[in-house]
Amino acid sequence: MSVLVVTGTAAGVGKTVVSAALATLALARGSSVAVVKLAQTGLADAADGDVDRVIRLSGVTTTFELARFPDPLSPAAAARFAGMPAASLSGAAGLVRELAESNRLVIVEGTGGLLERFDEDGATVADLARTLRAQALVVVRAGGDTVNHTALTLEALAHRGLDLAGLVIGRWPDAPELADRASVADLEMLAARPLSGALPEGAGGLGAAAFAEVAYKGLGATLGGVFDPAWFRQQHSV
Repeated sequence: MSVLVVTGTAAGVGKTVVSAALATLALARGSSVAVVKLAQTGLADAADGDVDRVIRLSGVTTTFELARFPDPLSPAAAARFAGMPAASLSGAAGLVRELAESNRLVIVEGTGGLLERFDEDGATVADLARTLRAQALVVVRAGGDTVNHTALTLEALAHRGLDLAGLVIGRWPDAPELADRASVADLEMLAARPLSGALPEGAGGLGAAAFAEVAYKGLGATLGGVFDPAWFRQQHSV
């Protein structure tokens, strides 16, 4: 049994696609998998959300979206603006523990970055990871601004005594620019370890079969794939 919290340096870095890739590889190994989305923001009730994308890409059947708010804000601000109850991270912790009793892997996807506020008390994904004693997989961008964002995220993890499961580039561009390529070595230096994966931009638009191949090639051995960080660095880094 393991719980893995998927967080990121910001919104839009590819957390959902990475979560789907993790679920895909775990299912391919015959493991039982549950996926929990803590809060979906910026979508109306009838619209497909991140959980729907994970289901489409991976085929996972045990999924939960614990809260949904229509405005594209932090969960705390979105709940306040909509006049709705805030997402409950204590309730989420209870559900994840229950799921962990019957599933080999529970993937918990946060909203936004590591310290995004979920309620008016300031509870964050970092607090949930600490409560669950779970490792955090940090999804990052490529490019110049990622270095500062990643450094701050890793510093926040260390300050709270949280274990880093690895860094994954969530959207590696088809035609990487110099800043993208230069960021590879910087990211590995910050994490004091090789990258744990890099998924190509546009992977979330693939069909399930093609996505499974991308997931296998795009995530490292500790996450169930064959991504080779040394090869990636040789091909792309400067």
